[in-house]
Amino acid sequence: MEYYFSKLLTTDFEEAIQRVVTALTTEGFGIISEIDIQAKLKEKLGITFKKYHILGACNPAYAYKALLVEDKIGTMLPCNITVIEQDNGMIEVAAVNPVASMMAIHNPALEPLATDITEKLKKVIQTL
Repeated sequence: MEYYFSKLLTTDFEEAIQRVVTALTTEGFGIISEIDIQAKLKEKLGITFKKYHILGACNPAYAYKALLVEDKIGTMLPCNITVIEQDNGMIEVAAVNPVASMMAIHNPALEPLATDITEKLKKVIQTL
């Protein structure tokens, strides 16, 4: 089982980010964190790196349900989505596969939640 699913886009980087945010909102997610890896690597290490954003997405209702059945699940939240400018000029959007992530936690009560969130994130990626 892959730990992520992705799609290549032929658009500019900022447009790709906006499309991801819009698709996530449609599926009930909000962005609770955003990391510009390119800027951070330049700032902290003086390294020039490709455009690379990590969006931390959270669906509050599902996060709450997961926290009720496994209070340490916060160590695996939020769901991360990457937007990466690849060498060929394409923009790759990749989302974590929650079902794969939850395999590390031995709590069957999380399985239906992980399945639901996985389906929502797959839909986000597919609609881009």
